[in-house]
Amino acid sequence: MRNPFKRKGNLDGTVVFITGAARGIGAGLAERFARRGAKVALVGLEIEEQDTVAERIGPNAVSLEADVTSWEELEAATTVVVEKWGGIDIVIANAGIATTGFARSVDPVAYEKVFEVDLLGVWRTFRVTMPHVIERKGYLLAISSLAAITHAPGLANYCAAKAAVEAFCNSLRAELRHLNVKVGVAHPSWIRTDLVESADKHPVFGKLRAGMPGLFGKTYPLGFALDKLEEGVLRRSRTIHVPRWVGGAKLIRAFLPPFIEVGSRMMHVAEADAEAIEDIRRRGAREAAMTGHGGKAATERAKQQRAKQLDAPGT
Repeated sequence: MRNPFKRKGNLDGTVVFITGAARGIGAGLAERFARRGAKVALVGLEIEEQDTVAERIGPNAVSLEADVTSWEELEAATTVVVEKWGGIDIVIANAGIATTGFARSVDPVAYEKVFEVDLLGVWRTFRVTMPHVIERKGYLLAISSLAAITHAPGLANYCAAKAAVEAFCNSLRAELRHLNVKVGVAHPSWIRTDLVESADKHPVFGKLRAGMPGLFGKTYPLGFALDKLEEGVLRRSRTIHVPRWVGGAKLIRAFLPPFIEVGSRMMHVAEADAEAIEDIRRRGAREAAMTGHGGKAATERAKQQRAKQLDAPGT
């Protein structure tokens, strides 16, 4: 079978399947790969935004509405792509959401949706597309996070999901090695995306993040992240660290939790805990927990599905 990375930098005819492609990292990578000659499938819930990105790219892009937590919708999207372009070479499981909230007070539905999208969404995306990637001897990339390494207060579910994604990819890499399929995991730090910007505007957790020390709280431009991720995909890298120092943090991760616990005093977590409860009382648990357009879209889809279940006969 042909190797889609035979010539470095040339993706002519390569088919790239990207989830969470309506904005930010997903949309940016889709545009960059298309400029290198790839055919790109944009997959996600924010269909109007995705359609705009696809129109901007042109005929080598297709926008498909699909929830990464739904086997049926992922299967349907994959079928469309394979029938249209003959296969899939690269899959980037980028779809991800986050909540802002402490475990003792956050809205449970919003909290658990993070695990469904950020962890199960990666597994389901890979499982559905994997036969086609194996046929092309291609590349699977999951977008994890610095949060997999540094476990900040207020992000326990996000940190757990992203750490699980890293572990999943490490195991999967060994499983697929004999099939000549490469598996990568990316660890971006704070990147100037809709997700981070909305978190920064949160009345409670924006202040909490502002208290993160040094590099651990620094925000990097989207273009910087896209440069590193694009380079990593072209190399079929096993790990992509954005920026490079994130890889160094992995070497000392066993020592980080005690420092974060001590640092929680400087970040005024106790005050934020009380403020979070007041914010929930004022705005409601669901509204106080949501950050980013993707998270709102995913939660709204969950509400619609729940309503359908309740309306079904016999419920």
